[in-house]
Amino acid sequence: MFNDIGPLELVTIIVLAVLVFGPDKLPKVIQDVTRTIRKIREFSESAKHDIRQELGPEFKDFEFEDLNPKTYLRKQLDNEDLGLKEIRNGFDLKKEMAEVTDAVNGRDSGSSTTSSTSVPSGGRIDMTKKPEVAGADARPVFDADAT
Repeated sequence: MFNDIGPLELVTIIVLAVLVFGPDKLPKVIQDVTRTIRKIREFSESAKHDIRQELGPEFKDFEFEDLNPKTYLRKQLDNEDLGLKEIRNGFDLKKEMAEVTDAVNGRDSGSSTTSSTSVPSGGRIDMTKKPEVAGADARPVFDADAT
C-alpha cells in the first residue's frame, strides 16, 4: 500500500502524528485508522464477490485488474492464440529501417555506394551504414547545425 514511502518520510509522518494528536491520543487514532482501512477492504472484497456472482459462470476468469487499459492490452498482446510473439520475434527493426532508407535514397539494399561520412545530395548524413576508415590526412565532415 505504501511502497513508495521512504524511511525519512515515514519518520516525518510519525513525528507529525505525535505533534498533532499527542502521545496520549495517538494509539487510539492508530486503532481507528486501522479499523477503518480494514472495513474498507472488507467492503471492497464483498463488492467484488457480489459482482462476480451477478456476472455468472461465463465470467469466472474475470479480474478487476483487467479493467485497467495497460494490463488489458498487455494480457491481450501476450495471448498465444494471436501469434504475436512469433511476429514480434521475427521482426528485425534495424534491417527494415536500412531497407527503407536505401529505398528512399534510391540505392540497392545490398550495395553501399556512399559512406556515412560523406554528405548525400539531400544534405543529410546517412546514419545507417558503418563509417569507412578515413585516411590520416582526411578531415572530418563539418556540420554547421551541430555547432
